[in-house]
Amino acid sequence: MEYRNLGRTDVKVSVICLGTMTWGEQNNEADAFRQMDFAVDRGVNFFDTAEAYAVPPRKETYGATETIIGNWLQKRKSRDKVVIATKVAGPDQRFPYIRDGNLRLDRRNIEAAVEASLRRLKTEFIDLYQLHWAEREVNVFGKLGFDWVPKADSGTPLEETLAALDAVVRAGKVRHVGLSNETPWGTMRYLTMAEAGKGPRMVSIQNAYSLLNRSFEVGLGEVALREACGLLAYSPLAMGALSGKYLGGQRPAGARLTIYPRFQRYLGPQAEAATAAYGALAKDHGLDPAQMALAFIAGRPFVTSVIIGATTMAQLEANIGAADIALDKAVQDGIEAIHKVHTYPSP
Repeated sequence: MEYRNLGRTDVKVSVICLGTMTWGEQNNEADAFRQMDFAVDRGVNFFDTAEAYAVPPRKETYGATETIIGNWLQKRKSRDKVVIATKVAGPDQRFPYIRDGNLRLDRRNIEAAVEASLRRLKTEFIDLYQLHWAEREVNVFGKLGFDWVPKADSGTPLEETLAALDAVVRAGKVRHVGLSNETPWGTMRYLTMAEAGKGPRMVSIQNAYSLLNRSFEVGLGEVALREACGLLAYSPLAMGALSGKYLGGQRPAGARLTIYPRFQRYLGPQAEAATAAYGALAKDHGLDPAQMALAFIAGRPFVTSVIIGATTMAQLEANIGAADIALDKAVQDGIEAIHKVHTYPSP
């Protein structure tokens, strides 16, 4: 397993990060324990969660994923073996049950969210605390185009948010901070404020990135490289679509997009055509399509870690195994050739 620095810190994280958002929904605690045990045994030292998990979010499962991880940390006495990343939720009408629905990225919310996450995780500190999404309006979660004008009141000022993060860092409750679902503008604003001494420096940015969505490369890729604010790539398999299991209208029993058909972002005709092309390329080179997709992301210079998710142990083993695969020039050239035809098939 390869390990990379988290930003400009001395924290080393595995190139494969164990994503956990299905725990408490598709996976129970016993499943999650098996996944964590297996991942750590294979060299994974990085777990990612959020206060809003499990996903799809429901009041009944709010915080369940953090609780499961906390139980594992307590029973395995493994806190020193893993780097734990979690997130504070931004404003969203889906969460009236989180802090009475008055979600802001202000000091009150951040301090309350940190305390609640610490209790559920059964730990004294969080290694990486991320802003799950911006309070202002931005193009995330599949939104395309720019048909809106920035509002004068875009919510909590970024300076106030960074000051709130500074408070929990100084209190020893959080070691490092990061972004998620952010833009080049937002990322650079936070980094500039940190350089001016207004709070801690962001060490990472967690955005969607896959063969079906390479938008990170435009703008944010340069920021990640030049500012050592590396990408933690989520949805690297486009919600499992890049495995090829949904091609031709297939909906395997128990698969995520079968259970939750509202997630259609990566199942349109253009995305299906691109997925089929990448799958054929993998087959031509004797590769598993999912492992090829993960290996491509892990090899990008601006990527710190690839966040995998799995509902079965077979999926987990295959996904972690992608860390040992280096794509040769022929495969990489093939990927770029397909990308020229299917440049942006999915948001």
